[in-house]
Amino acid sequence: MKIVIAYASAGTGHLKAAEALYHCFTNEHPEVEVKLIDIIESSCSFFSFAYRFGYSLLVKYTPLLWSLAFRVTGAGLLLGLAKRLKLTIERLSTADFARLLIRENPDVIISTHFAPPETAAHLKQTSKIKSRLITVITDFGVHPFWITEGTDLYLVASDFTKSRLLARGVSETKIKVTGIPVDAKFFKQYPRDELCRKLGLESGRFNVLIASGSFGIGPIEELIDLLYKEVQLLVVCAGNKDLYRKLKAKNYPSVYAFGFIDNIQELMAVSEVIIGKPGGLTISEGLAMNLFPIFITVIPGQESENVKALAEEGIGIYSTDMQHIKEVVLDLKNNPDRLNSIRQNIRRTQRPYAAREICNAVCEGSIWPSH
Repeated sequence: MKIVIAYASAGTGHLKAAEALYHCFTNEHPEVEVKLIDIIESSCSFFSFAYRFGYSLLVKYTPLLWSLAFRVTGAGLLLGLAKRLKLTIERLSTADFARLLIRENPDVIISTHFAPPETAAHLKQTSKIKSRLITVITDFGVHPFWITEGTDLYLVASDFTKSRLLARGVSETKIKVTGIPVDAKFFKQYPRDELCRKLGLESGRFNVLIASGSFGIGPIEELIDLLYKEVQLLVVCAGNKDLYRKLKAKNYPSVYAFGFIDNIQELMAVSEVIIGKPGGLTISEGLAMNLFPIFITVIPGQESENVKALAEEGIGIYSTDMQHIKEVVLDLKNNPDRLNSIRQNIRRTQRPYAAREICNAVCEGSIWPSH
């Protein structure tokens, strides 16, 4: 069997989901020939810039404009025009990807971004390839750009996502609730005390992971000021160098600052709560490790839909009131029975083995809808 896993390197979520599937195929199904393709690598410079930087620039500097664009392209009379424009740009910009698919003619194409299915579906419709096409939706909500005629199967995060697809006219036979694929490291069992010693943390404390390095400094510093005397804080600053320097200079007790790291799963394993952004992959990774999610900023559109999906399951909160967040954290710390009850909801919602189950079903041929 030959499989192409395609994504667009616009944000890390699409890449992470694609990599989770790729690693699962290569590690557990070595008989499968699998390629991992970033369609942006061989695209034109305009397309590359628009996908890699356009989105981040919009949401960072003009979030209201992004919100308007998301809504306008998601409904109403402009949806058809937006999809036709998007399709034209993608076909002109991804010719190398199209040629690769024609050359490889894989048995299965799996996409974790909404752009590759358009190219693949067009090649199928013109009989240039005979591949089956799977779209893995990496958020809980569904923008219409994810829906492509010619897709054989949509793999979705939850029943919430499924209901959104059904409402947009997708046949139920083409939808499977699998969860969003996450790397195997997020469902391993980790010895907590041993990890605390490795990370230089005090054992036996209530730990809160703040993975919000790309946000503004103000709210995070305010939140740290409110919480550092009450709980142990693990702050992943990533590219936020100013925040990292400030935290190091202040040398708060019980506050541990990290820059770019490759062991986020270890920080998750020793934590009870995660404060961060409601991206689909971030949510799925946190839920896989039984973390209660708190969101202090939400990108209008897909992330607000993610928050709605979790709210329906009784999981997580979104608030810009740092005092309110402090109260929620301390309530969870002081009421372990409440935290355990919430974790039961998380366990009912989490799907940590999504990547493995998807890979196995593809290889066995059991994933396809029966007619």
